[in-house]
Amino acid sequence: MAVLFVDLDGFKPINDSFGHAVGDVVIRKAASRLRDEARDCDTVARVGGDEFLILLNDVADDEACIAVARRVLASLSQPFEAAGRRIEISCSIGIVVHPGPGERHKIVANADAAMYAAKRAGGSCYALFEPHMVSDVSEQLELQNELRHALERGQLSLHYQPKIDGRRGQISGVEALLRWNHPRHGLVSPLVFIPLAERIGLIGKLGQWVIDEACRQIAEWGRDGLRMRVSVNLSPHQLRDKGLVDRIDQTLQEHGLDATQLLCEITETVAMEDIKAVQRTFEGLGAIGVFLSIDDFGTGYSSLRYLSQLPAQQLKIDRSFVSDLEHSANARAVVAAVVGLAHALGLRVVAEGVETVLQRDILLAMDCDELQGFLFARPLPPAALLAWAHGAKPEGAADFTPSVVGALSPL
Repeated sequence: MAVLFVDLDGFKPINDSFGHAVGDVVIRKAASRLRDEARDCDTVARVGGDEFLILLNDVADDEACIAVARRVLASLSQPFEAAGRRIEISCSIGIVVHPGPGERHKIVANADAAMYAAKRAGGSCYALFEPHMVSDVSEQLELQNELRHALERGQLSLHYQPKIDGRRGQISGVEALLRWNHPRHGLVSPLVFIPLAERIGLIGKLGQWVIDEACRQIAEWGRDGLRMRVSVNLSPHQLRDKGLVDRIDQTLQEHGLDATQLLCEITETVAMEDIKAVQRTFEGLGAIGVFLSIDDFGTGYSSLRYLSQLPAQQLKIDRSFVSDLEHSANARAVVAAVVGLAHALGLRVVAEGVETVLQRDILLAMDCDELQGFLFARPLPPAALLAWAHGAKPEGAADFTPSVVGALSPL
């Protein structure tokens, strides 16, 4: 026998944004799809808000269980129709096979631990239970509890990675990156704590704090003679929040900032998940003067028709293409095509992950507008960024022209 623990990815924002009635429809339809993938001798049960168990009787081996998990992943990844909306979700699946590793009276708990492992791997996948996962889950639960209090304890901060204008060689702005300095674990990777924040419903609060802190820092730099544009990343939860535009507008006014000093980024994948919500939010932010960017471009499956309708000013080329520029003709062809497409649509292009002089030179030859990466600077705390902008670059970093006073680079 085997137990599959199925948890829906990204379900909470559906309830928060569209209401529980829509969420209930999605839950019922998800349950129906799970029954369709199970056999008559199996059992499907809902055990929590968006959590399900599938008991597989008389399974031959691990591969038979994996085959079911793959069918479930494929089924739940198909769009749901609810209240006239097209909603897309995914799921994470933990698998425990009996007899197998783990105590038999902890089968469900072990399946839950395996599901957490799938979540940590990025979601939309499955994981077979291994004994070490139990201790991993204990650590995850501890981190969850401590993340809830990280803000009030002053453990969160923003670091800023510079962007360089390709034509002028001057600083054109920075990207704000959230950091968690844990008292025992040290710096916790965003790849760890951002999914945790999404799982426990904290991502909206963290996202708003990032916007508030970035605006406060822009104002402080302004008083020090540094006029800077800062980009922040928006989560799917924030994009579906109808009050986001008003809160950003209010924050800008509280700090006395020009809206063009803030640039909001969303990933290409998120942009295509709910194009109507993205378009509504982008139009609202554009109306108050905030600049907009599509991040990680080239890694998703964009509709060019939708892309042309979004009021964005910028595309960011994913670092995976930049890292291959020196050795791959295909990567160079993709980047050249993206730059040409963006310029044809009136968009500026930023290449992230620039680490070598040759990568920089190739990108500049392609007329890439802005460059970002370790070749120029790693993410820096605010005081270090201020010194960097005045010309105090680290030894071995690429040259740039300090530009701390005057007009912002155009977008």
